[in-house]
Amino acid sequence: MAIFGEGSERKQLERAMRDAGRLPPGQSATLKWPVLQYGSVPGFDAATWDFKISGLVERPVRLTWDEFNKLPKTETLSDIHCVTRWSRFDNHWEGVLFSDVVRLATPKSAAHFVMVIAEHGYTANLPLEDLMRQTTLFAFKHDGVPLAAEHGYPLRLVVPHLYLWKSVKWVRGVELLAADAPGFWEQNGYNMYGDPWQEERFDSDP
Repeated sequence: MAIFGEGSERKQLERAMRDAGRLPPGQSATLKWPVLQYGSVPGFDAATWDFKISGLVERPVRLTWDEFNKLPKTETLSDIHCVTRWSRFDNHWEGVLFSDVVRLATPKSAAHFVMVIAEHGYTANLPLEDLMRQTTLFAFKHDGVPLAAEHGYPLRLVVPHLYLWKSVKWVRGVELLAADAPGFWEQNGYNMYGDPWQEERFDSDP
């Protein structure tokens, strides 16, 4: 239980979230923020970092770090649920809404899915409709401070209604697609969608 945090405070939180209907099935509450990832934490150079929007768009977009930081900021509050069965509640995020970013490129009508592209060639697939929700954003900050490098600094996608592997760390761009295609973990047995309320952890789950 070390990953979740010990003691009565955690147990009280878990009971309260379960009673409030905020704890998905098969999950345990955590007071911590466990670090899970594939590969190493990448370095960051603001002078060379960029963000690209490609695929089925009217005009491809490339943003520098300074340009991305000048986009309108938004703050959200959400719970996050990891496929490894922990949930962390009331996370305060600051960043730029996905919808505000992708509109810079104007998605074509044929675009229905997105491949999120991150450092080390990591990818994750999501429906465009899900990403356009007003709870989905590219985050710079968590709980009032810049994201730690191990949690995705300088930029992390946050998709709170899906399992956390869809909230990609170290994002560098998105590609809009007509049809769904598996990302990294989806190619390795994870569910194509990842709804924590339906326990869609693996491709064998309904």
